[in-house]
Amino acid sequence: MNSFIKKIFFHIKEKLGIGGLAREMAFIKEIAVDDYFETHIKNNLKYSDPKKLNKYEYNVFSQSGEDGIIEEIFKRIGVTSKFFVEFGVSNGLENCTASLLLSGWKGKWIEGSTTFFNQIQKNFEFYISNKQLEVKSAFITAENIESLFLEANVPKEFDLLSIDIDGNDLWVWKAIKDYSPRVVVIECNPFYGPTISWTMKYNPKHVWDRSTYFGASLKALEIVGKEKGYTLVSSSIMGNDAFFVRDDLVNDKFHAPFTSENHYESFKVHLQKKYKYNKLVGEGVIIK
Repeated sequence: MNSFIKKIFFHIKEKLGIGGLAREMAFIKEIAVDDYFETHIKNNLKYSDPKKLNKYEYNVFSQSGEDGIIEEIFKRIGVTSKFFVEFGVSNGLENCTASLLLSGWKGKWIEGSTTFFNQIQKNFEFYISNKQLEVKSAFITAENIESLFLEANVPKEFDLLSIDIDGNDLWVWKAIKDYSPRVVVIECNPFYGPTISWTMKYNPKHVWDRSTYFGASLKALEIVGKEKGYTLVSSSIMGNDAFFVRDDLVNDKFHAPFTSENHYESFKVHLQKKYKYNKLVGEGVIIK
């Protein structure tokens, strides 16, 4: 029924000429965003150090350049198991690990929404059926995260953990004690600047209300990362994701100092591109 209604609205918009205008406006924004990156990122002295990660940003299925940064991190530290865990994946088509499936990685997704869980079953049927991807439907809390990992047979050490649950991100990361991912990507709250160490009060029932009350500031994540043995190596240009590498893997491969003051980026939601194709993930072939 939803697809039928969407088709009706599509044809109405096309008849009225609104659809074409909307596409034109979206394309104009795409050009402006690309120009911004060329002018203010690639040619900006702030990002000129080859150890900085931001100029490597690009999206396959991610929203804020995470795919490119993750690829560059693993170019520098190498991969081991090619195994990931991500929770808060929505329908799977806009997250930090979907693109890794196309490169032969395996992993686990945990998603709290039953609607999204069902969409994942359809969108990623090929990867689920060939045992490359396992998906669990569960609402994540600090109390249940390790038991969920245990039930899912997550290895004690693996390559990548991605956390994006729009709320208790810091508290859940803090609660993961028996597992040691080599790289952690975690959503941060950019509205508190580079120096304020703030996180929302833990609430196991929290659901994001689309306000600025969510997650944790970059400084708070930096502090927790240090406690857990992780180094802050970057945040996305859009300012809403932080990237950590386990201390024993950092060496001199990344841009120092490893502080929120150095890596903080203000929130740049205007850089999110608006024109989107209907993303589909079918059976693919990797050419070697």
